[in-house]
Amino acid sequence: MSKMEIGKIHMETLAKLLEKYTRQNNRVVVGSGIGEDAAVIAMKDRYLIAKTDPITGATDEIGYYVVIINANDIASMGGTPLWFLATVLLPEGSSERNLELIFSQISDCCDKLGITYCGGHTEVTTAVTNPVVIGQMLGEAKKTDLKPTSAAQEGDDLIITKSAAIEATSLIAREKEEELKGKFPDDFIERSKNFLYNPGISVVKDAALLTGLNDVHALHDPTEGGIATGIFEMAQASNLGVEVFHDAIPIREETIALCDFYSVDPLGTFASGSLLISVSPTVSEKVIEKLSGEGIPAARIGVMVSRGKGRKLIKGESVLPLPVYHQDELSKILG
Repeated sequence: MSKMEIGKIHMETLAKLLEKYTRQNNRVVVGSGIGEDAAVIAMKDRYLIAKTDPITGATDEIGYYVVIINANDIASMGGTPLWFLATVLLPEGSSERNLELIFSQISDCCDKLGITYCGGHTEVTTAVTNPVVIGQMLGEAKKTDLKPTSAAQEGDDLIITKSAAIEATSLIAREKEEELKGKFPDDFIERSKNFLYNPGISVVKDAALLTGLNDVHALHDPTEGGIATGIFEMAQASNLGVEVFHDAIPIREETIALCDFYSVDPLGTFASGSLLISVSPTVSEKVIEKLSGEGIPAARIGVMVSRGKGRKLIKGESVLPLPVYHQDELSKILG
């Protein structure tokens, strides 16, 4: 057997493992599957939505990251994030001050989102060399509000909120700040670092504005592997093809500059902060207007097509295969 690369497990490998080892029952409405943001379990009059996700690449604001990343996945299923647990693994030599900082970041972020931080596990271990925080988020959804990744329909417009690689922009500026000094203006670096909060890596508000709309069929929260991988996951989960218009994808100038500096493709790197929306073309303009009216820019960047038409990236006059980044582009510079 070949050794696995750092990053996401290849979809083919993961699909085989999920099919072989995970289980369904009559209360699991959405179980394990490529691209699905969370598991959905039927309760009496609503759905329980469950998600777990770790933060392994960020050292700054790790407590904030772990809450937002997990809350995004609940919201992207059409749910409301409500309860949070965290497993905190610290390397040998960590101080109590380090630990309290992580706890305070988690608590503050949960308070701002109306989430109850209610448990978890904490230890110091030689198994890690940097802090690792694994989140477990639980939420609820009305049975009429579910928006799984796999529910996209042929002919739907594909919309994105905000811009590509928001999370990556902040990560680069925060983790490589010393290296960037002198090469970029100080205000540029500070602005890029602040992408964590403005435009922000949360899509909870974005998703909440859409969950009650029947013509919005599917939502997806692209993360590691970027916008391109997230779009591919949505198409794969829905057994569809997709045509993506490269030049329509919004990318901020700070993102372009930092990605160019490190030779990173902004479509293939950490994308939290953007929400992918598969929506009937009859209401796509209304959806864009609704989001924009709440201060969330949105743009139509493609169309969902039949599986037989393939998954394509249309760039100028060229029609290319839609790329999939099993290894996030930031692994080139962050490891």
